[in-house]
Amino acid sequence: MTDSAARPVSDAGTPHRVDAREPASALLQALAEAGVEAEHSARRRAEYSYDASNYRVEPLAVVFPRNPDDVIAAASACRESGTPLISRGGGTSMAGNAVGPGLVLDFSRYMDRVLAIDEDAATVDVEPGVVLATLSREVERATDGRRTFAPDPSSKSRATVGGAIGNDACGNHSVRYGRTSDHVAEIDLITSDLARLTATESGLRATDPADSRSAARAEELTTSLEGLAREHLSAFRLELGRIPRQVSGYHLENLLPEKFNVARAVVGSEGTWAVIVGARMKLVPKPASALLVCLGYRDVVEAARDVPAILEFSPAAVEGTDEAIVSTMRHRRGPDSVLGLPDGQAWLFVDLDGDDPDSVSAQADRLLERLGENGRLVQGRKAADPAERASLWRVREDGAGLSSRLASGGESWPGWEDAAVAPEGLADYLADLRELLDSHGLTGVMYGHFGAGCMHIRITYDLRTEEGRAVFREFTRQAAELVVRHGGSLSGEHGDGRARSEMLSIMYSPEVLAAFAECRRLWDPAGILNPGSVTDPDPIDAHLALAGVPDREWRTSFDLSPASSERDPWVHAVQGCIGVGRCRADSGGVMCPSYRATRDEKDSTRGRARVLQDVVRGARTVEEGWRSEEVREALDLCLSCKACATDCPTGVDMATYKSEFFDHYYRGRIRPRSHYSLGWLPRVLKLTGRLSGVVNAVLATKVGKVAAAAGGLTTKRALPRFAGAGEWRREVAAEDRADGSAVLFVDTFTRGFRPEVAGAASRVLRDAGDTVSCTADACCGLTWISTGQLGTAKRLLAKAAETLDDGTDRPIVVVEPSCAAALRKDLPELVHTEQAKRVASRVRSFASHVADRVSAGWKPSPAEPAPARAVLQTHCHEHSVFGASAQRKALEAAGVRDVVDATGCCGVAGNFGFEAEHYDVSMQVAENALAPALRSTGHKEAVLTDGFSCARQVDQLAPSRPGLHLAQLLDPGTAGRERGSRG
Repeated sequence: MTDSAARPVSDAGTPHRVDAREPASALLQALAEAGVEAEHSARRRAEYSYDASNYRVEPLAVVFPRNPDDVIAAASACRESGTPLISRGGGTSMAGNAVGPGLVLDFSRYMDRVLAIDEDAATVDVEPGVVLATLSREVERATDGRRTFAPDPSSKSRATVGGAIGNDACGNHSVRYGRTSDHVAEIDLITSDLARLTATESGLRATDPADSRSAARAEELTTSLEGLAREHLSAFRLELGRIPRQVSGYHLENLLPEKFNVARAVVGSEGTWAVIVGARMKLVPKPASALLVCLGYRDVVEAARDVPAILEFSPAAVEGTDEAIVSTMRHRRGPDSVLGLPDGQAWLFVDLDGDDPDSVSAQADRLLERLGENGRLVQGRKAADPAERASLWRVREDGAGLSSRLASGGESWPGWEDAAVAPEGLADYLADLRELLDSHGLTGVMYGHFGAGCMHIRITYDLRTEEGRAVFREFTRQAAELVVRHGGSLSGEHGDGRARSEMLSIMYSPEVLAAFAECRRLWDPAGILNPGSVTDPDPIDAHLALAGVPDREWRTSFDLSPASSERDPWVHAVQGCIGVGRCRADSGGVMCPSYRATRDEKDSTRGRARVLQDVVRGARTVEEGWRSEEVREALDLCLSCKACATDCPTGVDMATYKSEFFDHYYRGRIRPRSHYSLGWLPRVLKLTGRLSGVVNAVLATKVGKVAAAAGGLTTKRALPRFAGAGEWRREVAAEDRADGSAVLFVDTFTRGFRPEVAGAASRVLRDAGDTVSCTADACCGLTWISTGQLGTAKRLLAKAAETLDDGTDRPIVVVEPSCAAALRKDLPELVHTEQAKRVASRVRSFASHVADRVSAGWKPSPAEPAPARAVLQTHCHEHSVFGASAQRKALEAAGVRDVVDATGCCGVAGNFGFEAEHYDVSMQVAENALAPALRSTGHKEAVLTDGFSCARQVDQLAPSRPGLHLAQLLDPGTAGRERGSRG
């Protein structure tokens, strides 16, 4: 084996060393001279040292190519300097084939366009960085839903076409549509010797017909590939392409004379043959009707035994998951996060489709009847409701992340997550695999493509210790032998990469392995493309990201202790990110607003987590610990929206990590001015409350802009009106009772800026059947938390706990969602007392409390008729801590039937959008959802903004449409007071 920092890279294939620790001056200079910018900061290298696998390999630099000429320049510089060249899409590889020791090309940032759609030819012309979900969406829009792009892996919202070609990705509907190789027409490539070739279904040609050098290379390479197939006819026919999901190794069966299709052969080569710079992909008809049938079983083996019977009904998908993933989903996102699941401990999701809904439904009935006769089905049901269908698919699609950190407190890792057998042999394979797991004391969390015989199994390896890594190596070897005995493939979708390439000798004969190596040499004589994978592989236990992390105590203010772990809590927390990259999706959920605005990996939850992971491992890239400037830079555009704590399948809570880091980073340093002007806002409001009239008058003049600039605030955003100190008390006076059944907590923002909301909230609570005790004698410390001033925050929270712990279990209803979230989540994590836990357990956001009352039968009766249509801007903290459905439930109960969801962060996010250096990004974030929602609706339609920050952004975007709190929209007015008093 050859160390991955020292790959064979000379033109003749003669090994010589490239030391990743030496400055890459020659490479960087060559790229600069060619006009290509390469980023090689410590922070950038940390971000790209990882993908979604177990591996960490530090690159020399990263390039974001804008066109094929940039790729030519990069390949030329790498060829001249002997530097490895690694292609990367969404960075979601679970096999370690998107990391490497040289120059990384990230195609997802700029080369991400759909270039042309030809519906008549059923093809689409794309750049390699286009995201699969984006491609499908654009094709369906352009063809009025008649056609789509079929491959749909669970990572489709961030995985790219180039990555799908590299790994031969499949997806949930592969039972119907097969692999990516079934959908490729032509692939545009650049080789390490700088030829520009197009692989077609019949051979190779120069991409540019006038390029005589590339034309000669195409002819030479075609002839060589034909000769390679003739030399190994028998081996290729006997060993390759035996089962639907045989992805391991190169797909050289496509070079056989009876098949010769170079485009299909390129698919699955994992970036080791050439660099993909474009492709023409095939489109398929989109079925008019589809119906999900969900089936419950006692365990995954029982479920797998029914797969052959299910396949007789020609399903489009047969996916499955086990109870560990479902339990984790409910634990992390609430009981309503999984809807419509039948009884059982393992489940299959069967998608049936066709042209007629009635015939599809009848087919589902026949399927359920047949499976009932088999005797293994516990319960089955049709999921016709779109919300149920989306909920169930979300469980399956988030399987990789959910299974990594389970509700039980355990962890699991990839490495043997991708083996495949023939579907009819899946049950026997799984039964034997469970015995093998038991023999090593391991547990496998199982989910995957049951209908294609491909299982994703994440396993409870201990990759942090030598003993655990020894078990990992031995288990993987024995698992490879097991799947081969069952006639299967080491990889069924993710490729071999660093995770399985070493074990290919168990699956293939020496002849086939030699053919793989020769084919790679024919394509890449310089030997620089994606070293460490497929041929001449690195050991599977080399470069493990969890190995070598020093045992060090990191003192934190937040209690980040996992349910069961002997590791340092801070290390355990930041290592929660496993790279699945849902934070890079442009739709679904709320995270990560800054990434959606900038499209830069450093601004994704994953990018930030990877930099933090390098900190705790003491890596050369980032080695200053709590004082690391690279970490500060990575966290700079984090809006502390908390959405990742819920939307990230592994529960990464970057807002908390940012607060903790800033608390350490700024100790003994001068903070940004906004940390004082906004971070100390509750103290400021005590002064402005007494002098509100004077303050508002002064701030309305030019002095206001001077004051804002002096405080580090943007002058582009109008400052809010400050309320008088006693305004909120006058608003709630009629409803305030010392013995109320609910405590209405009037927070700093409501007292200081929106006192009228306090009055509306108290009247709504009374209308809903509560008597109300009002209090404002505490502070949640939110502004100190968000700016990382945790000493003050802890003192304020401890006082709040003491004030609110009144010996009752009365709900504490908080008007402002961010303050509610701070009291519910941050209070017990920062104040480590039973009192803090008691108070936190009683805290409700206003919306969640009202939604509970609606569920109990209360019907709102607002004084003003509810609008027929409203824009809903759910506060990020409401979404993360209390759930996203409460406001919608209350609106529907009030008669608002048409709700336009502005799903996503508003962009202000507390102090962020008021800070001068962040204003432009805050307005970009608004363009993710809020601004388009406002533009698409009329000026008279209500805009619901429970969060003060959200209301300020609406004021900025649409001054004539003030944002309303839910309490204002539901306010029964004076009549409500009378109803409450009579009750």
